Amino acid sequence: MKIGFIGLGNMGAPMAANLAAAGHEVMGYDTAAPAPAGVSAAASAAQAAQDADVVVTMLPNGQILRLVAEQIIPAMKLGAVLCDCSTVDVDSARAVAQQAHDAGLGALDAPVSGGIGGAQGGTLTFMVGGDAQAFATVEPLLAIMGQKTVHCGDAGAGQAAKICNNMILGATMHVTCEAFALADKLGLDRQKMFDVVSTSSGYSWSMNAYCPAPGVGPTSPADNDYQPGFAAELMLKDLKLALAAADSVGASVPMGDKARQLYEDFVENHDGKGRDFSAILPYLSPKA
Repeated sequence: MKIGFIGLGNMGAPMAANLAAAGHEVMGYDTAAPAPAGVSAAASAAQAAQDADVVVTMLPNGQILRLVAEQIIPAMKLGAVLCDCSTVDVDSARAVAQQAHDAGLGALDAPVSGGIGGAQGGTLTFMVGGDAQAFATVEPLLAIMGQKTVHCGDAGAGQAAKICNNMILGATMHVTCEAFALADKLGLDRQKMFDVVSTSSGYSWSMNAYCPAPGVGPTSPADNDYQPGFAAELMLKDLKLALAAADSVGASVPMGDKARQLYEDFVENHDGKGRDFSAILPYLSPKA
């Protein structure tokens, strides 16, 4: 396929490179980042979208998505599909999808889980909202960039699934770090703590796959001085999106709200910005 890819940052660049390596013709655009190997550089977002069968966007927030959509939808050919892989608010996802449909285009919201490592390795999980025909067109591309794709429902359903997932992740990571900090205070060896929890009822992705304690469990950002695989400020962004969505439908999410408060304090008051979201552990317990 001919693919336009807009947003070539830490996530978008390796995703676009994987599509190019699979033999697709990819033209990319970013306001600052260079095009990765195999990807042609466009002079504008509209140029990247022209004549593309699928346009993929990976952008920071819903406001920017709406601005980019205004530029690229008029440039896209009839019947092409706009696939937004950003994590944005549900309202923005649905508004852009409607704008695309009105212009005779397919539209999907397809946020991802898996972080920079997943983008590089082509092992992302995609949570997709949109109509079945557009999904069928884009699914082979998602299979190149990821290892798991779930069609969650109509427009906005992908974003809904993503923010629900990440609300769970934010809460479980924080309490996992709290548990390690408590174990330190009680004199419990971190490896022994992992050996017990990872094989018992405390099992979670935060513990077993992304352990926040250096040298314990599989390699994670904790083993790289907490350089972000998933930055704390991005977790805070997703928690705020979850809280806004909950407020819009009158859902009670007290644990999600508490996680949002804790990450907000970490990012804004305790040098958490630019660090992995698991760096809560050295903040709570600075044990080497």
